[in-house]
Amino acid sequence: MKKTQKRRRRERKTDYKKRIGLLKSGGPRIVFRKTNKQILAQYVQSEEARDKVVFGVVSRDLLKHGWPKEFSGSLKSLPASYLTGFLVGKMIQNKKLQTPIVDAGMTRIIKGNKFFAFLKGLIDAGVEIQCDEKSFPEQERMEGKGIKKDFS
Repeated sequence: MKKTQKRRRRERKTDYKKRIGLLKSGGPRIVFRKTNKQILAQYVQSEEARDKVVFGVVSRDLLKHGWPKEFSGSLKSLPASYLTGFLVGKMIQNKKLQTPIVDAGMTRIIKGNKFFAFLKGLIDAGVEIQCDEKSFPEQERMEGKGIKKDFS
């Protein structure tokens, strides 16, 4: 008997084993996704395996909060990831929401990458998440010292 794989698993979009573990926890999640152009973050609550997005933030929203126009092509960078996490953290604090579990999805977890910059932003905003300090990127990289201006 041939076992068929689910479509979303074949497309490398969903890890069902990880998802069932997150759903069993019963708590809300912060979903972190990166695309080719920006960073996406959503505060999600699940009821009976149905996800309800409470709010979402896209790194493009940083332009409204003072991100320089000459760096608009860098909305997927490490500093943009950090600031997106900081913005999400401030929204969680302002709305007095429950502390979430961070869901990286199918993103590879590598020490010092955009995911850990996002986590550092959440923690700096006041969200109580435990993470090893060694995993975070260097402070210079999060401050954007290596970002170059876009050429138009």
